[in-house]
Amino acid sequence: MKLALAQINPTVGDIEGNARLITAAIDAARRAGAEIIAVPELAILGYPPKDLLLKRGLVARCEQAVRGIAAGCTDIAAIIGSPRAHTNPTGRGLHNSAALCRGGRIELWYDKRLLPTYDVFDESRYFDPGRQAGIFEHRGRLIGLAVCEDFWNDETIFQRRLYAEDTVSDLLGCGVELVINISASPFVVGKPEFRRQLFGRIASRIRSPVALVNQVGGNDDLVFDGYSMVLGSDGGLIAAARGFGEDLLLVDLPTHQRRDFESDDLADLFDALVLGVRDYMRKCGFAGSIVALSGGIDSAIVAAIARAALGPDAVRGVGMPSRFSSPGSIEDARDLADRLGIRFDLLPIEPAHESMLQLVKPLFDETGQPPGVAEENIQARIRGNVVMSLSNKTGALLLTTGNKSELAVGYCTLYGDMAGGLAVISDVPKTTVYRLARWMNEHPQRCGLTQPPIPENTITKPPSAELRPDQTDQDTLPPYDILDEIILRYVERCDDVDRIIEETKIDADLVRNVCRMIDRNEYKRRQMPVGLKVTGRAFGSGWRMPIAARGV
Repeated sequence: MKLALAQINPTVGDIEGNARLITAAIDAARRAGAEIIAVPELAILGYPPKDLLLKRGLVARCEQAVRGIAAGCTDIAAIIGSPRAHTNPTGRGLHNSAALCRGGRIELWYDKRLLPTYDVFDESRYFDPGRQAGIFEHRGRLIGLAVCEDFWNDETIFQRRLYAEDTVSDLLGCGVELVINISASPFVVGKPEFRRQLFGRIASRIRSPVALVNQVGGNDDLVFDGYSMVLGSDGGLIAAARGFGEDLLLVDLPTHQRRDFESDDLADLFDALVLGVRDYMRKCGFAGSIVALSGGIDSAIVAAIARAALGPDAVRGVGMPSRFSSPGSIEDARDLADRLGIRFDLLPIEPAHESMLQLVKPLFDETGQPPGVAEENIQARIRGNVVMSLSNKTGALLLTTGNKSELAVGYCTLYGDMAGGLAVISDVPKTTVYRLARWMNEHPQRCGLTQPPIPENTITKPPSAELRPDQTDQDTLPPYDILDEIILRYVERCDDVDRIIEETKIDADLVRNVCRMIDRNEYKRRQMPVGLKVTGRAFGSGWRMPIAARGV
């Protein structure tokens, strides 16, 4: 049996455009001699559609588009992800389904049975679960169907299963010779390898090859890595599509050669951020980008990622030194722009800074307080005003440069460095920023360059916001390796304070202070731009903490 997995990049809501992508993939699979082709979960609409599913008539348009594609499936079977309406007297009235298109019509619908409601997922808001196993016969072979989460409940992989229902067990003893899972599984660092282990375990459990076709592309804060794959009945990898790009994986079962799975965490992280920036720009209709270049490592990383995603002509760097900016920082910013081949404008903010200080002086003097953070943040807000005004004037998207460590503890300025349209590294901890910078310098060709993109001085100098004389981040924050360990445990693992203190042996007062900072800065994070999710828990659509609450 020749199977095709069409790893496509749909745009959410673009039903006609997505239908063209699916039709083109079916045509290519047909020319290659495939008997069956599968496309990702909800491919006709794009994932995640969110409240688009509440719009009247949209689901009917999806079903109509699938029927139109099915009319051309006379000599090939296609499995297409789509929402579909049902007429049951109770429930939401929708299923997340896989349509088996064959013989010029939709022959069978399989409805997703396990609906995730954790992290970024909210499927029970829209869909009702299916109740039946999906099994059909194709040329004398029994084939099983599943949709994404249906397979994310294996008791040997997950310490605590989320669902009482075991959908995999329904496929045991049925004689299926292949199971096809259509997915829209978002990327987080390490997930491609975990996904391979999970689906390999399922394949060996049901003693049948398992094919996974996964969506690729960026949609808002989520990036989908692709890495579609076929696992043999022994759990070993038979074939895999590439990561972070569209692909048509063709597999001859059962004779296809075994292979190793190639996935590197830093390379995947870089590719995810590049794809997230490129697709956000493309799907939102932006032609150019702006990055405020301070000479620091965060803005350098963001500019290099933007350059890799968009090309040098679509990236504009702006340096805005103040009275506290060191000459070295200005030179580092200029060096970065030269290495990347991007435009660099230098706009000193001293006149605006002095004018603003004089403007607010009478009111500030009334407080009787000495100069402090409020005066420092004026500089950040002037810079935010400048680059947002430039964005407004040119139509280019301002990319913010704050990392996860800063956002966690509020080491950032509202309406200043937080201003912008896309927070590229908002889910990348500071220690990982440094590792990624080293990796990028070791692989400059991934940025389209022949020399390392990040100046060495940018990597080695102490990080500083340069809002007061001789300032460094560690004047206010603990060393980043300690800070990131606390953030990992408190934010991503949801450990309580006492457990963090006990297990890490970090100073108890320091742990408590950092966790308080994380709690009380929720109001800032709620106002940040959309940020690309690359870890298990990001400050985005899956983070739902109250603002008006006491720290716990």
